[in-house]
Amino acid sequence: MSRYGRLRRIRQLDPHQDYEQIFRLLTDYEFPWDYRQGVAIAFLRDYGVPRISRLLDRTQEFERAGQKRYDDTVLIAYELVRDGMDSDHGRSTARHLNRIHGRYQIPNEDYLYVLATTVVGPKRWIDRYGWRPLVWQETESLAQVGRRMGEMMGITGLPDDYAGFEQLLDSYEKEMFAYDPANRRVAAATLRVITGWFPRPLRPAVVRASLAVLDEPLLTALGLPPQPRWLRDTAHRALRARARAVRLMPARPGWWPSRPKPRTYPFGWTLDDLGPHWAQNRPLEPLAEETTRTEQR
Repeated sequence: MSRYGRLRRIRQLDPHQDYEQIFRLLTDYEFPWDYRQGVAIAFLRDYGVPRISRLLDRTQEFERAGQKRYDDTVLIAYELVRDGMDSDHGRSTARHLNRIHGRYQIPNEDYLYVLATTVVGPKRWIDRYGWRPLVWQETESLAQVGRRMGEMMGITGLPDDYAGFEQLLDSYEKEMFAYDPANRRVAAATLRVITGWFPRPLRPAVVRASLAVLDEPLLTALGLPPQPRWLRDTAHRALRARARAVRLMPARPGWWPSRPKPRTYPFGWTLDDLGPHWAQNRPLEPLAEETTRTEQR
């Protein structure tokens, strides 16, 4: 397939009906690396909200098992769409996700915001550093996957489209971003996970390069220092150079989709492996729509 062959195919699809197919093409073939970078930035944005970071700080999940927490979040999203969100496996994954979160009193608006980061974060990263910007069909597929996930989790007030998710994210951050010591602790634990993927001598440079691509309001909320202009420019030019190189490369073959390669599970995983140890082998929480149907009967 030519470099733009899948793009032509995507343009022919309807993101309100074919959003899962578009999403898989986007994440498995067109932008696998960039999508994951956008999700990683979404992780960090969550920590700019003290109410969210205090909860994460209390659980100590990132301090005790940061790599597992990171891997589990990526893998649950993968498992949710692996066979289709409304497949038996997709619905079991959503129940498992509800079981993990059901232990905590989390406000609906925080659920909405975290969901919005996973929709808006990848879009903004790819538009800035991908080998091409997203087209409308891809952008709306992100929104529709996020919306369906929210429905399965029982989140209310979900936006109808990408513009709604983006407006929600920007307004929430304007109101809720603020520094708190918990923000910095959870962000530092996450950065330790990321730098742990590199040889020790390179880790200080990796931290600085990671901070160089973060915006100033987020850095302020996390209590992390802004990087000098020369370093931000260098990081930007390096990522744009990568984008130009990828644009010249052949498209990923259809028989070689990108798949998660979690460090926590080198020999594979099951759904029950994902999440905190206390959540394993406990009864699954029903989906919100299943509860509604039961109540109606």
